[in-house]
Amino acid sequence: MTRRTKIVSTLGPATDPPAVLRKLLSAGVDVVRVNFSHGDESEHRRRIAAVREAAAEIGRDVGILADLQGPKIRIESFADGPVQLADGAAFCLDIDHPAGAGNASVVGCAYRSLPDDVAAGDTLLLNDGLISLRVESVDGSRVQCTVLIGGELGNRKGINKLGGGLSAAALTDKDRHDLKVAVELGVEFIAISFPRHAADMEEARRLVREAGGDVHLVAKIERAEALQDLESLMAASDAVMVARGDLGVEIGDAELPGWQKRIISTAREMNRVVITATQMMESMISAPIPTRAEVLDVANAVMDGTDAVMLSAETAVGKYPVKVVETMARVCAGAETTAPPQRSPTYFDTHFQKIDEAIAMATSWTARHMKAEAIVALTESGATAMMMSRNTSDIPIYAMTRHVRTRRRMALCRGVYPQEFEPQMLDTPTPVLEAVRHLASLGILAPGNRVLVTKGDFTGPGGTNSMKIVTVGEAGGP
Repeated sequence: MTRRTKIVSTLGPATDPPAVLRKLLSAGVDVVRVNFSHGDESEHRRRIAAVREAAAEIGRDVGILADLQGPKIRIESFADGPVQLADGAAFCLDIDHPAGAGNASVVGCAYRSLPDDVAAGDTLLLNDGLISLRVESVDGSRVQCTVLIGGELGNRKGINKLGGGLSAAALTDKDRHDLKVAVELGVEFIAISFPRHAADMEEARRLVREAGGDVHLVAKIERAEALQDLESLMAASDAVMVARGDLGVEIGDAELPGWQKRIISTAREMNRVVITATQMMESMISAPIPTRAEVLDVANAVMDGTDAVMLSAETAVGKYPVKVVETMARVCAGAETTAPPQRSPTYFDTHFQKIDEAIAMATSWTARHMKAEAIVALTESGATAMMMSRNTSDIPIYAMTRHVRTRRRMALCRGVYPQEFEPQMLDTPTPVLEAVRHLASLGILAPGNRVLVTKGDFTGPGGTNSMKIVTVGEAGGP
């Protein structure tokens, strides 16, 4: 496998046929996303079971990401279908208006705290920013607005406040229930929608522990407030997602590209995995090829160092779910031929508190300067392989472990290729020889290849404490 950037694909009606799902995974999907905003619990259970079965059939370790819905910051419905809002017209959002009785003058609002969160002069953005309203006044349950940018407004469309400031909690009662279901179903990742600060992620982690789970948490960066608390939010998470839809609406399109780059680079500096998402190849929902702008968008995220790129409706409901994965894989591989992103040189002057991090950094530096063909990480948790992937994006890292959940988690890390492997003895040179010979038997390594191998003298997370340099096929060696 030459592609280093990973692909996350959303499941949906288009991927439900077993033959399509198998082709999707074979085409290069590394992690599948189950969107808890749509469908019911039985549907999620059925799809997750189908992924496990299909992955086993084709012999791949595929991770599963459960994406929680988050708070419903939405308008209610209209009595006679979508309405047309004219520029300059008056329009009211009323939390007490009957849910299905909206019209061109007023509509109900599912977000009960809206009147408390806005004031005259604020700008509200509806339907992913296609409709823009200026708040004129707040009177009890009613938020009276003037339409700045009009257009067609349909039922249950989302509400954003320009610049952020809506106080909705990240986890709803539905999310708490869905989180328990996701833990029960054994997913590898749970994405938290609309977190504002580290406390939201800490609450989610507490709920995971209470449910008896061991799941990696993904913070979806989609609120303006999250940018103000970015580093502490990342520190409380295992991975982050650049959720460009709502984030772009809240901060504005002009600010979004710079923040995308900053989120990716900050994630790499903080040893966090990062996913870039939203509208990456949206035209392929109905077209067999992407636009050139979409190709460049995916390629730029890859060249910035993202671990993974995500497909949403393109695979969930699109006409060409397999073709879009094949296309994205090809674009990623092409973008990776450019100079890979490198970590700031000043990071190597950092004082490392953990032994496994020091080994990871030393291995990364040595592999790059020795022009090694591969890095092999004998790992329990996958942490060492993940940390090395922050620095050596042009050298393949083979994460070799007996733990299937670790292999599935490593499926999300850029440049890391999980391999099933259980050494006979951990406290002797034998595992190093076994691991290298195993990869050579698979045709991954060849005689004369120089390989760096990391391992620990005991089992458990954080156990990596040594690095060995070997040459494949050397006399008396692997």
